[in-house]
Amino acid sequence: MKLTFRWYGDSDPVTLEKIRQIPTMSGIVSAVYDVAPGGVWSRESIAELKKKANDAGLEFEVVESVPVPEDIKLGNEKAPQLIENYCENIRRLGEAGVKCVCYNFMPVFDWLRSELEHAQPDGANALAYDHAEVLKMDPLKSELSLPGWDASYTKEGLRDLLNQYKEIGEEQLWKNLEVFLKAVIPVAEEVGIKMAIHPDDPPWGMFGLPRIITCEENYDRFLKLVDSPNNGLTFCTGSLGADPNNDLVKMASKYADRIHFLHLRNIKYDGDRCFEEVGHPTECGSIDMFGIVKALVDKDWDGYVRPDHGRMIWGEKGRYGYGLFDRALGATYIAGLFEAVEKLR
Repeated sequence: MKLTFRWYGDSDPVTLEKIRQIPTMSGIVSAVYDVAPGGVWSRESIAELKKKANDAGLEFEVVESVPVPEDIKLGNEKAPQLIENYCENIRRLGEAGVKCVCYNFMPVFDWLRSELEHAQPDGANALAYDHAEVLKMDPLKSELSLPGWDASYTKEGLRDLLNQYKEIGEEQLWKNLEVFLKAVIPVAEEVGIKMAIHPDDPPWGMFGLPRIITCEENYDRFLKLVDSPNNGLTFCTGSLGADPNNDLVKMASKYADRIHFLHLRNIKYDGDRCFEEVGHPTECGSIDMFGIVKALVDKDWDGYVRPDHGRMIWGEKGRYGYGLFDRALGATYIAGLFEAVEKLR
């Protein structure tokens, strides 16, 4: 496996120099952030990003993400041209040596939490989700903002989007995803890129929005839409694990050959559809991190992995979920866990 680390570009307080100092770190996971969803990334921007990583002693082989515009998810009249733009981005990333692209098909909001600084007994704070609190939220009034969200929507635009998604429902979203995949995956095959869809986070609907990448049954359906090794998964243990009905060890083993990118993080259940993010080791939460890694190693899995959301510890302030200290601890835990499991095997 290759250990990687999310980097949000020059504005990220976690610098490339700091990332490089994490033991066994091979590369960064990043993107071109100054182009709106649906736009074509310039070759110069991609090359510049790669050069910055390489100059810091890091690889740039994973992009997270090339955002899928809402018009594609909605399947409206703008979708065909935007899909072609997306394909062009995949071609250009392939030219630059990118091997894996993480993306999602979540309507409107990427990932959602109800609390950004949930206090924990050891003095750390972390992201948390309480479904009862979310049900009280009005997305048109909430000031909650998270990394990955498109903050460009006006209230009127957001209201219009929410209404449009009420019209299409889950089945139409599946159809629009199939149209997208049938156009994009052949391009990915041509340029040697593995496409890796991220599960919905959390894996259930909210605000009347459909969500479809949520469970084993839906994974089976997704992989059959375009049955290609280049059509694969970002296996995010925290996202899928938010639903205790998802057997992550079983799923890791079942889908090992289609898992191209692995997000390893732990959560602790605090009730029905209620959880908080915790330290990465198994004993810190409710996810069997050892079991997941063992299932993958037993299947000879060899892909990209990164520590996912971290807590804020040791007084650090920064981008919620994406500070340095706890994610660095997570990275070293992941490296040690893989080494131990591989040697025990």
